[in-house]
Amino acid sequence: MEKLRVELGERSYEILIDRGNLSLIGERLLRFSISKKIGIISNPKVSELYGQKVISSLQKEGFEPFVILIPDGEHYKDYFWAYHILTQLLEFGFDRGSFLIALGGGVIGDITGFVASIYMRGISYIQIPTTLLAQVDSSVGGKTAVNHPLGKNMIGTFWQPSLVWIDVDTLESLPEREFISGLAEVIKYGVIWDKEFFEFLEINRTKILKKDKDILISIIKRACEIKAEVVSKDERESALRAILNYGHTIGHAIETLTGYSSYLHGEAISIGMVHEAKLSSMLGFLDKEDFEKIRNILKEFGLPVNLPINMDSSAMLKTILLDKKNIEGKIRMVIPDSIGKMKINFEISGEDLKKVLNE
Repeated sequence: MEKLRVELGERSYEILIDRGNLSLIGERLLRFSISKKIGIISNPKVSELYGQKVISSLQKEGFEPFVILIPDGEHYKDYFWAYHILTQLLEFGFDRGSFLIALGGGVIGDITGFVASIYMRGISYIQIPTTLLAQVDSSVGGKTAVNHPLGKNMIGTFWQPSLVWIDVDTLESLPEREFISGLAEVIKYGVIWDKEFFEFLEINRTKILKKDKDILISIIKRACEIKAEVVSKDERESALRAILNYGHTIGHAIETLTGYSSYLHGEAISIGMVHEAKLSSMLGFLDKEDFEKIRNILKEFGLPVNLPINMDSSAMLKTILLDKKNIEGKIRMVIPDSIGKMKINFEISGEDLKKVLNE
């Protein structure tokens, strides 16, 4: 089992990565001072695949688990379904000593964390991410959110989990498109932080796409190490943590304007990374060779790199102006200076951004 730690003082927690460890979660939770009631938040598909294994493990150790299901999909990560979960917790008699488990991908993790942060002013929860994207990104760092019609993740909190429990065997049931989508976030870590990791991904592309378990554990561990280091230094995104948003300014705009129905999160982020790198190159920072490397690795892993056909640049710009990183109407983005080095919260003119979006 690979062990990492996110150092945040009293809010520190472990990330544990292994194969076939879902059946051990009940034993692990005995280490926490919690009541017997545990709510498992999941979606029907994931619950059918892994729910009983988690439930049996918890019951074996004397816990009293119950399952709350929400539909699968980004457009269900909203106030309505958060309210639905809160209502269920109240009806089940959940108290401050009770515990939540997020069993699923990024949508489940985000909404579970959000509910945990506001229920009775905050209760504990753990992340059991079952998608690659959630394992390397959304399950770590304590960002929680629900979406608003005007923008993604606009309503949220910072609320750290008590544990992140990763079983790479869950990736066996992941649809190929979702697996590829998750690789966008993996590649992102190479661009923003670690050139050697970027090169490792280039070299081991075939093994990664074949889902070699040893390679998967290796890349998940390195991605989590990078995110843990960044979060430990800047938990609430006052500066450094903003680098994790690379690709997300344009990516979130694509998701919002397409109604979260045309692109998976990683696919939108891939397009965002390419065009934010193109913007950096146009402004004279990122050299052409590094831009081509970023574009090519995403393309070679099967990710989209072009903006949607007929995507209106004016609508894109209007959506981007609502981005959380902006201050006083000024667009602030994270753009690569070179592979492994970023410019943080760089001010971009609307004119330059539209130029890139229209190319």
